[in-house]
Amino acid sequence: MIENKKSFQIISEKNPRVILPNTLTIIGVCIGLSSIKFALDQNYGLSIIALLISGILDNLDGRIARLIKGTSKVGKELDSLTDVISFGVAPAFIMYFWTLNELGKLGWLIVLIYIVCCALRLARFNVTIHNTNSLWKENFFEGVPSPAAAGLVLLPLVFYMIEIYSFDQYKPLVVSTFFIITSVLMISKIPTYSLKRITIPRSTTIFLLFGIGLYFGLVLVYTFEVLFITGVVYLSAIPISYFHYRKLNNKEKILKQTQDIDEIEDVL
Repeated sequence: MIENKKSFQIISEKNPRVILPNTLTIIGVCIGLSSIKFALDQNYGLSIIALLISGILDNLDGRIARLIKGTSKVGKELDSLTDVISFGVAPAFIMYFWTLNELGKLGWLIVLIYIVCCALRLARFNVTIHNTNSLWKENFFEGVPSPAAAGLVLLPLVFYMIEIYSFDQYKPLVVSTFFIITSVLMISKIPTYSLKRITIPRSTTIFLLFGIGLYFGLVLVYTFEVLFITGVVYLSAIPISYFHYRKLNNKEKILKQTQDIDEIEDVL
């Protein structure tokens, strides 16, 4: 009788490239969970920064995996799980500790609704990710992605950290409104920009790198001001992306109808 010597392996010997992106994913979820600990200590500024770092790592792990050909099914599932934790559970708990707990059971219900919508949004994304028929559609998400949603629900706290205007008496109402609207946006089918297939001419690469460097430099100096402006710009871009998607979709339909008519005429 031949003994089966196969043993359980976390990392496949056939594809060791998966180590780096999966490590970044795990580091990201640890930082995301740490943001809850910072909120428990009432260090909300550090909580926001922790989620910002977690979001950056979330953006990098997938890109690095594709760049070094280290993608895997485990990495994909791990990424979705960490997204629920870092951008669903963590921001919900932070805002609950900050103000939603003042609403009692209603505040906890709002937290649960947001987390469930985040999980549903990620589940739908995993199912429909390969179902796009046109390349231009890959520049759009269906609904608001979970990292952006986390930024939106944290927007009242970010504004509060700037200390321009105090809205203590309205905090529960403002935060609840942001949570409900963001939850609906996540599970909606409103197209939002993903910018996955944006191509940049080589001649403008230096300007892009300068812009990225300038942005993160401003984040380091004016952290909450820049994050708040970024959130407002993203909110403003949602209706723009919706009408842009409709324009491209209508253009594709007209082109398809024209091709069908030409084929019918050729047959006749």
